[in-house]
Amino acid sequence: MQPVLNVEDIKKVEHSLANVGVSISELMHRAGVAAAREVLQLGSIHHACVLCGFGNNAGDGWVAAEYLVSKGVDVTVVTPVGQDELQGDLLRVCAKSAEAHGVTVYVAPPKDELEQLLCQQDVIIDAIFGTGFHGRVREPFSLWIECINASSAVVVSIDVPSGLSAQTGHTEGACVHARLTVTMLALKPGLIADEGRDVCGAIVVAPLAEQTEYLVQEADPVAWRCDIEDYDGVYPELSSACNKFTRGSVLVVGGSARYPGACVLAARAAARSGAGYVTLAVPHCIAGLVQSQVCDIPVLGLPSGDDGMFDAPATQLISSLAKKASCVLVGPGMRVNAHTIAIVASLLEAAVPLVVDADGLNCIARLTDNALHRFPELIRRNQPLILTPHQKELARLTGSDEAFSTLSATLDAARKIVWTDGGSELVVMAKSSATACVSADVALLPKPGPAALATAGSGDVLAGIITSLLSQAPIAFDDLVRVCALACEIHGKAAQLAQQRYGMRGIMAHDLIDEIGLAAQSFYQEHECDGMAAGTAVVNDEAKVNN
Repeated sequence: MQPVLNVEDIKKVEHSLANVGVSISELMHRAGVAAAREVLQLGSIHHACVLCGFGNNAGDGWVAAEYLVSKGVDVTVVTPVGQDELQGDLLRVCAKSAEAHGVTVYVAPPKDELEQLLCQQDVIIDAIFGTGFHGRVREPFSLWIECINASSAVVVSIDVPSGLSAQTGHTEGACVHARLTVTMLALKPGLIADEGRDVCGAIVVAPLAEQTEYLVQEADPVAWRCDIEDYDGVYPELSSACNKFTRGSVLVVGGSARYPGACVLAARAAARSGAGYVTLAVPHCIAGLVQSQVCDIPVLGLPSGDDGMFDAPATQLISSLAKKASCVLVGPGMRVNAHTIAIVASLLEAAVPLVVDADGLNCIARLTDNALHRFPELIRRNQPLILTPHQKELARLTGSDEAFSTLSATLDAARKIVWTDGGSELVVMAKSSATACVSADVALLPKPGPAALATAGSGDVLAGIITSLLSQAPIAFDDLVRVCALACEIHGKAAQLAQQRYGMRGIMAHDLIDEIGLAAQSFYQEHECDGMAAGTAVVNDEAKVNN
């Protein structure tokens, strides 16, 4: 697993490295050299331009320029002011050393000259802003970024694409679109979420020092990015002696006259994910319609009211059905009234693994007056409990007036719930552009799927996948968070496969379901380890730079 650190914690690691003898000057040198080496790995680099700002990130850029010159590359640095006007002794030393070793320097060139310069380059190195940047880019740097993005050269950003907040993953204006980002010490939340996923390209992590791994762990990572080997042993292998009952029995509870399709998506996804026997319990008024959509899944029509939702007698019937299941999913398309709230409350008391999704979560929010973290006794149980809120549902559960807009805020809200509960039986799968699987002990960030997943119903499919995985074998509490992360990976892989057939904009949720089996089967095969240079790690491998 790869650690993800908040920007403030990265600063603490830098200070800790200084305390063990790796000075800021040495870190700057190592960062610049690490970035330059990655540039050389691109191959056939004869001309490079480095655009530097005012801070330590610019120092990395000057060092990279000097290193590239030493390797025979023709390098030009663009700087906003002359060397004597640069603030900071260390930055001035790096700049003067680079020029002394043959780097050509352009000071504040006008736009037409900058455009002409950049069109002559094989690679552009972005060293304008570092991880401390936030807000909106001002001139002349906004103009520089416009010219960078208009260039046909390969763009490599040092630490973070300029204009992107490394903490939030948001941009407020101009932002460099990099093909490769060489980030130092550890991943930051903003690189792997929201706009960061669009502008970072492939990400290489350069640790810079032998002590970094220990110090990063000491800094208490906000989350961990999953690698393929982290799922070893999680996905159950089929035995020739199995039958439809030993492969897992899933009960899906949901549906209403207004939303009859969500529970269908979830049930079909559960079946396609490997569960041997899936049963779908829906309000009686839609049972016929639902059964016509799932010929190979039994549908039980339970008492329903005039509102097209479950009626009071359904609660006891669902509790009885739950006792026969290996795992229960409640919520998709169910809507919220007194009877559906009672159903969710009864299932929380049932001795069976439970996944709560969609309106099941809204029922919990109603039960707890939008403050689940104040009612830990409601969700504390002896069986696995998985909550799958998207950002708005998570806001309802925790009493926030607005949906959480950053990965960091999402992680904090999920932790508020799991830490109040305190047990290892609970995982919150906080869904967003970078879904986080959060337990009391750890937060895992599975590889996110493509933007095609941003379509109604894809969350119901994910709920069906995780329910199916939980049903197929007894899962130790310590492994729950890995199983949830694996479900997200399979979900994302299914979207990639569906995208090949329907295009990124053409996918509907039901298109994912037929790809789930192949996605799970190919998951390990397609992620065989790509050899990387010692001391580096690649993230966002779907965006690797083509040499």
